[in-house]
Amino acid sequence: MASKKNKHDRTEPSLFGLGGGEPAKPARKPSKKRATGKNRKTSKKRSRASSGGGFTRMLRFLVYWSCVAAVWGAIVVAGIVIYYGSKLPPVDEWAIPDRAPNVKILATDGSLIANRGATGGEALTLDEMSPFIPMAVVAIEDRRFYSHFGVDPIGLSRAMITNLQHGGLVQGGSTLTQQLAKNVLLSSAQTLERKVQEALMALWLEHEYSKEQILAMYLNRVYFGSGAYGVEAASQRYFDKSARDVTLGEAALLAGLLKAPSRLSPARDPEAAEERAQVVLAAMHDQGMIDDSDMATAMSRKPTRAPSYWTGPDNYVADMVMKELTPLIGDVTTDIVVATTIDPGLERDAGESLSKALAASGEKDRVEQGALVSVDGTGAIRALVGGRDYSKSQFNRAVTAKRQPGSAFKPFVYAAALEIGDRPGSVRNDAPITIDDWTPENYEKTYSGPMTLTNALAHSVNTIAAQLVMEASPGYVVDVAHRLGITSDITANASLALGTSEVSLLELTGAYTAFMNGGFRATPYLIESVKTAEGQSLFQRAAPQPERVLSAQTAANMNGMMMRVVTEGTGKAAQIPGWQVAGKTGTTQSSRDALFVGFTANLTTGVWVGNDDNSPMRHVTGGKLPAQIWHDYMAKAHHGLKPQPLYGGGRLIDPKPAQQPSNDNDPKTLVELLGEIGIKTPASDNAQPAQPEPRRRTLMDILSGN
Repeated sequence: MASKKNKHDRTEPSLFGLGGGEPAKPARKPSKKRATGKNRKTSKKRSRASSGGGFTRMLRFLVYWSCVAAVWGAIVVAGIVIYYGSKLPPVDEWAIPDRAPNVKILATDGSLIANRGATGGEALTLDEMSPFIPMAVVAIEDRRFYSHFGVDPIGLSRAMITNLQHGGLVQGGSTLTQQLAKNVLLSSAQTLERKVQEALMALWLEHEYSKEQILAMYLNRVYFGSGAYGVEAASQRYFDKSARDVTLGEAALLAGLLKAPSRLSPARDPEAAEERAQVVLAAMHDQGMIDDSDMATAMSRKPTRAPSYWTGPDNYVADMVMKELTPLIGDVTTDIVVATTIDPGLERDAGESLSKALAASGEKDRVEQGALVSVDGTGAIRALVGGRDYSKSQFNRAVTAKRQPGSAFKPFVYAAALEIGDRPGSVRNDAPITIDDWTPENYEKTYSGPMTLTNALAHSVNTIAAQLVMEASPGYVVDVAHRLGITSDITANASLALGTSEVSLLELTGAYTAFMNGGFRATPYLIESVKTAEGQSLFQRAAPQPERVLSAQTAANMNGMMMRVVTEGTGKAAQIPGWQVAGKTGTTQSSRDALFVGFTANLTTGVWVGNDDNSPMRHVTGGKLPAQIWHDYMAKAHHGLKPQPLYGGGRLIDPKPAQQPSNDNDPKTLVELLGEIGIKTPASDNAQPAQPEPRRRTLMDILSGN
């Protein structure tokens, strides 16, 4: 029989219910005895158990709410991704835009003159560029490039921690793929929307392209500072070489620029650029890309000091090419290759001759600028220098500038005189003369009396040249100049004798080729052909069609007369041992312009010096500094070549007796004098022959063995 329950007995509710539990034990009465040692230990254990339970509950609490926060965070992130992703165009419309077209400009030997276009350099494959470049960029910008899927969670986490530690943005977590997406598909705005879209497009890029393609696209488009986009443009800009030939140290410098292209550019701060390059080298070493020896060698290089702007005289040529392209082929829409007539050796010699002379005499003679253009018998421009320093001034003084030629215009006056019946031995009187209200004076303000036309040209006598202009008529002299190749407008007046109408150095030099060619005009040109990068022809210059503009006799006599300018007249400084040289000096009022234009059987070259502000030089004449520059350049250009005679061999054809000089006291008017000598129209031998004479061999023909 069951025992009767004590009134103190009760049933405690269970953990998961209200009943069914074990009956509660009656509470013990507190013991009056002191706890023994055993009891104290038991009490401590119970206390520790109680504490452990609290820690566990706290841990469980944190884990629980962390999971809740993670779930909600994922939901929020997904929402943001979906929201900003919805603003992008459909994925099937995503595409990498074409790279801006590049214009590759080549010299006659196929060497690069310059790249032009928005990027400033052609695109290279990874196999074409120096292997150090992709290695350096990956090492410093995205060391897990070959293992991540477009977004690098590890790199992003590391960047976030670093930024938190420094209290600001000091490190980015973008991968190279993300940077490519930003550069070619998105804006550079620092917004959450752009970052989300950047990540999405990075995933798409990784799906559509290989790692090698992504890296190549990045390296060919990224900005390296100083106007250079892509590794080829940057390499040409900073090292004056192709990215194919970049060394380890140079590659490290290029990779280092990506952090801050404008601030770290070696054109702005060479020391900062080199310091950053050493950080890149250390990263490459840490990742096992280079060994200790490679690192030490690269770190020992001197800092690269790049000019503040593109430099070198060939950049004047490149600018000229770009101006001429549109009329030839229209807008440039694809990568093209332009073959020019420029001889790289002659171009280098021309730049050196000009800069050397101006450096030596510029300050002393108060002359700041100069220009040089050299043309062969076909009209092909073999060298062109538009100024002293392209990095400081891009204005092309050989082509764009128009200045007075001074006495360098006189050969057209004398050619007109020969065409109306005068001869090299014809005599005129060097004496004061007044034409209307104009009284021409000689440079030294002295007069020599009767002299032949040959001597008058050799010594650049102004009074006789003025007489010849009026004898032939100013309009006829203008016609002769235009016939030979002067394209600028010329004022038909007596002062033509002193070259008062402005012309460019290029057209003046081109017009002199008619003398060199025995009377056949050669129009200067620069572009030989234009092709696409794949080889499709867009333009090919037709073979030159010589046009006779002077009779053979007139051309031969002019050559013989201009030879005397160099052998015994104002152009003695232009003599080249062993070679027949003809030419003419020119100096404008107050020595504001000084020129020498001359030729051999191979090249016609013109040199101008002066100041952009038209200020006077200190007693500089065409027979001094310009003739010296001309000689220095042409001596180099003809070094090692067999001397060839000028057309006519320097002989003067003078079958009739010389005209007797007029008497200063003779009261006859100029009109009466013209009647006495019998002004006539140009001789019949000036007409263009049915079969033009064969073109003489040019310098390039000799160099090529033709």
